[in-house]
Amino acid sequence: MQLALDTDIICCVTAEPTLTELSDIEALDRIYRSRLLRFVAYSTNDLDLAETVVQDSLLKAYNGRESFRGDCGVYTWLAHIALNLVRDHQRTKKFKFWRNVQKTAPDLSEMSSLLPSAQSSPEAQILARERARQVSTALETLSLNQRTIFLMRFIEEMDLQEICQATGMQLSTVKTHLHRAVKAVRLKLGGRI
Repeated sequence: MQLALDTDIICCVTAEPTLTELSDIEALDRIYRSRLLRFVAYSTNDLDLAETVVQDSLLKAYNGRESFRGDCGVYTWLAHIALNLVRDHQRTKKFKFWRNVQKTAPDLSEMSSLLPSAQSSPEAQILARERARQVSTALETLSLNQRTIFLMRFIEEMDLQEICQATGMQLSTVKTHLHRAVKAVRLKLGGRI
């Protein structure tokens, strides 16, 4: 696979571009916002920052839709753009500000209570929220690459090749980060995942 760099948007190269999905920003927002927001919110552990990154990602993708070549999926391309924006935020003083504000941000483990489930008992819902809180706490101890790959694999259910495309990493590097992340999360949870 060959990668092309165009105004900080890395996209996969192929012969025939697929622009139909990217031509309507409202449809792009409707289709991908919630999934992208979940990924970025878990990556940054800050819902306000995640909203900003997702909005910037969608706008950047829409403005750069001409550079999308269609070799990877639209979500993979959007996740790559979002990941680059998260990295940019970490490198700036803005990210330090957001870290200080993090204590007032909503707890991500509480977001699990918003998922409708008529099949779960109240006790099961409480246990699920507690488990989500424990995993969220364990994820905070991981490096950015480990946390990102863990979230892409287990939360976003992306396969390893999609993760390679979204992160720009080699398959062996992705596997190493994933192995270390799973091992660290298992250790933090007492071997219960």
